Amino acid sequence: MLSRTAFRASKAPSMIASRGFRTSAARLSSPYHYPEGPRSNIPFNPLTKYFAVRYWGTMAFFFGLPFGVAVWQTKKNK
Repeated sequence: MLSRTAFRASKAPSMIASRGFRTSAARLSSPYHYPEGPRSNIPFNPLTKYFAVRYWGTMAFFFGLPFGVAVWQTKKNK
């Protein structure tokens, strides 16, 4: 068991070096390539004026929703 591990450890650097990884420039002419960079992969714009108010309002609403539903269900049958 230990000899296998030692064999793999000694062979690993040569295997990695021989694989020859390559990279190429992104094709911007492709219809499947989207813009890259900060804030380009999210469906909202955090740079708007009232983003923080809308964000925290949404978080508070969705955090409180289960509690509100539980209270409503409890009081509904009385």
